[in-house]
Amino acid sequence: MERPAWAPRGIDISMPSVSRIYDYYLGGSHNFEVDREAARKAIGFLPGLPAIMKANRAFMRRAVNFALDDGITQFLDIGSGIPTFGNVHEVAQAAEPAARVLYVDHDPVAVAHSEAVLAENDNAVVMAADLRKPQQILTGPEARLLDLDRPVALLLVAVLHFLEDADKPYEAVAELRDALAPGSLLILTHASYEGIPATEEQAGGAVGVYRTIRNPLVMRGRAETARFFDGFDLVEPGLVAMPEWRPDTPVAQADPFAFSGFAGVGRKA
Repeated sequence: MERPAWAPRGIDISMPSVSRIYDYYLGGSHNFEVDREAARKAIGFLPGLPAIMKANRAFMRRAVNFALDDGITQFLDIGSGIPTFGNVHEVAQAAEPAARVLYVDHDPVAVAHSEAVLAENDNAVVMAADLRKPQQILTGPEARLLDLDRPVALLLVAVLHFLEDADKPYEAVAELRDALAPGSLLILTHASYEGIPATEEQAGGAVGVYRTIRNPLVMRGRAETARFFDGFDLVEPGLVAMPEWRPDTPVAQADPFAFSGFAGVGRKA
């Protein structure tokens, strides 16, 4: 298998990566054939997967602008993936050039590309760390970019569904919440069987693709997803389908698959 010149040394390009598959769904170019093959298999079960990922990205942009309107200029994006057009720092710094963004991912390709994209940006950095280890994130040297005594927008967009219950995802989110100042925001999306315009068997086929690449996709219901907001007050309109969260275009125009799963923003009291 030929290794592209941009592929960081030491990366196993024979094993699919969740962040590179996501990059493929969004139309990015930083993915390998093994990632594209896995993505095509999943799309074979759920043709609307790219629409779901684009709805995720559109929600993220609206939520970042909401945070800015709320006076928040610090962003902690965990599970940030490979930087593609319209990422958090681009949205935030377009409105507020002094906005600070700390990206966190455990995929070496995502980290390497983020470093390249952010090389000239003094107010945005990337950290190689794992959501399962919040203290690794909170105490890492890169975390000095953020002032945790002031409100921060914590983004957990399309990442918590890759944590199984054994990984203690609720405890990880609570640990991060407790480190944040009052007024901080939790910006979250989560996959679910609820809202998908397909049979559970079809959706289960796509979930099975992720299981075979050793990245189990955990589909949680509304109540299970809402638990992540313990200690936060959900802002209007609450926990809803992604296109329904403060839309800037008519909801009726959204792809039916975009209504899969949940999105919400909560404010720490």
